Amino acid sequence: MELKEYFNILLKRAWLVIALPVIAALISAYVSFYMLTPVYEANTTLYIINKTNGSEFQIAYNDLLISQQLVKDYKEFVKSRRVISQVIEQLGIEGISASAMAAKVNVNAKNETRFIEIRVQDSNPALAADIANKLADVFKNEVVEYMKVENVNIVDTAQQPGNPIKPKPMMNIAVAFIAGLLFGAGLAFAIEYLDDTIKSAEDVEKYLGVTVLGAIPEFSGK
Repeated sequence: MELKEYFNILLKRAWLVIALPVIAALISAYVSFYMLTPVYEANTTLYIINKTNGSEFQIAYNDLLISQQLVKDYKEFVKSRRVISQVIEQLGIEGISASAMAAKVNVNAKNETRFIEIRVQDSNPALAADIANKLADVFKNEVVEYMKVENVNIVDTAQQPGNPIKPKPMMNIAVAFIAGLLFGAGLAFAIEYLDDTIKSAEDVEKYLGVTVLGAIPEFSGK
C-alpha cells in the first residue's frame, strides 16, 4: 500500500480521526479539573553530621559512613511508626493510620550527601507543610536517642505550597489527545482493512483483476 493510499484512508474517515482525540481531550480536561483532587507537596531539608571525640581521620570516616552507608537507615527511620505516630499525635490528626501517613512521605538523600530531604504530599497545603516540619522536629529528637547521631540540623523549614503538583491538566489533555489520535487512526485503518465491499471501478480492477468495460451513471432527475 502506497503512502497516498494511507492518506486517502485517513482522509475518507477524517471525522473519526478528528472526533476521537477531541473527545478524549475533553474527557481528560473534565476529569483533571473537576474530578481529581489537587495534591500539594511541602519539603524540608536536614543536614546530619556525627560528632566524635576521636581524631580527624575518625571524624572523616564516620562522616563517610553517614553519607554513604547510613542514609537508608535515616530514610526508614523518618517513616517508622515510632516517628510517624508521634507526628500524628502531636498534630492532632484524626482518622489516619501510621501506614497511611507514611505513604504521604518521601525521604531522599540529595546527591549522595548528608542532606536529607523530607517531602510530604497532601490535599491540604497547610497540613502538608505542618507534617513536614513536625517530621523534621520529631526525627531530630528521636534520632539522637535511638541512633546516637549527635547533631541533626534543620536547614530549610517547609513552607505552605501555593500550587498543586498534581494533577497536571495540560499534560493529561495532551496525552489524551495524542492517544485518541493514534486510536482514531488505527481504527480507521482497521475499518478499511475489514471492509471488503467493492465501491468503484478502481476496486474492481484492484481486487478482481479485470478491466471495467463500462459504467452506468446514476441519474437523480425525475
